Amino acid sequence: MASKPFNVAVVGYGLSAKVFHIPFVLALPQYFKLHGIVQRSPKPDDDSSKDHPGTKPYRSVDEVYADADVDLVIITSIPETHFEMTKKALENGKNVVCEKPFVPTSHEAQELVDVANKTGKKLIVYQNRRYDSDYNTVAKVMKYDKRLGDIAEFETHFDRHRPDPPADNWKSVDVPGHGAVYDLGTHLIDQVHHFFGKPEKVTGFVGNQRRGVTGGAADSCTVLLQYGKTEAGGEGPLLVTVKAGVVSCEEEQLRFWIRGTKGSFKKFHLDPQEDQLRSGLRPGDKSYALEADESFYGTLTTIQDGKPKREVYPTITPPTYVRFYEDVALYLQGKRDNPVSPEDARDVLEIIEAAIVSSKEGKAISIS
Repeated sequence: MASKPFNVAVVGYGLSAKVFHIPFVLALPQYFKLHGIVQRSPKPDDDSSKDHPGTKPYRSVDEVYADADVDLVIITSIPETHFEMTKKALENGKNVVCEKPFVPTSHEAQELVDVANKTGKKLIVYQNRRYDSDYNTVAKVMKYDKRLGDIAEFETHFDRHRPDPPADNWKSVDVPGHGAVYDLGTHLIDQVHHFFGKPEKVTGFVGNQRRGVTGGAADSCTVLLQYGKTEAGGEGPLLVTVKAGVVSCEEEQLRFWIRGTKGSFKKFHLDPQEDQLRSGLRPGDKSYALEADESFYGTLTTIQDGKPKREVYPTITPPTYVRFYEDVALYLQGKRDNPVSPEDARDVLEIIEAAIVSSKEGKAISIS
């Protein structure tokens, strides 16, 4: 007998909800039903109940907690609200998917782990970039093809050229949970943590690259992660560079550069899903999640006949962000492990906190 779809309530109706969550909930009617959306102040041209007829229009998150029909709450509000909303949702018997950054501190993350364990409810963190094409191509190169040998250096980038002062919005406010190391860095560090586990030492450079900008959330970060042996089985030492900058004037932005004892892999261009979703493409569209052409592929260089030889390495078709929500459904049904556990998110926050301390103190920070 097929399981009844989970009733979903989405908290917030901004870009995150509209682009990164609701389309995937709607793409999986066998697993989910969009039950309601929290939008405090709808406008004539921005009204969730008009965009999604038949859904329940909540005006406060407390209405979600009180709704006994809600099985899963998706929290897409600003980061500083995540802790209280997630905690109350769990305590009111709801399963939760929480947007990244999970919460501002690792201490809060651990408290939510404890609450989830106490209540028996499921808590999943939305680290959707584990489902990117570039990341999964790198996994294929390192874990399955194994043509790089033992990895010595691993660079992961999310650079852009946006040197002008940022727009005046919530992201530019300097409060815990804001800034590049939380916004973009959390994606990159999560991917690294998923590959290699926790590092031994962290060195961070967190600040503003934009000229003439004082105060506000840090717009850029470079984080160095030092490993001995890794959870991926590497002999070490391994140096990982995580970089998200806003002063990078390039025709093609570097995404990955991985150097091993037997070869190296280099990839430019980000996974296309975010840009496609922002432009209106949706899951199920023919070109969704696919790179434009072969010029976006990476290159693999190995020693052949005593000389370095480069070859084009095709980008794999990714599992896509649809798979994230498929995995969430299977986890809720007890058929698989948590796709992104709060424990993983806690560990990533510990690394971010170490990077911030390192940047302020000018020294490497050891990770226990």
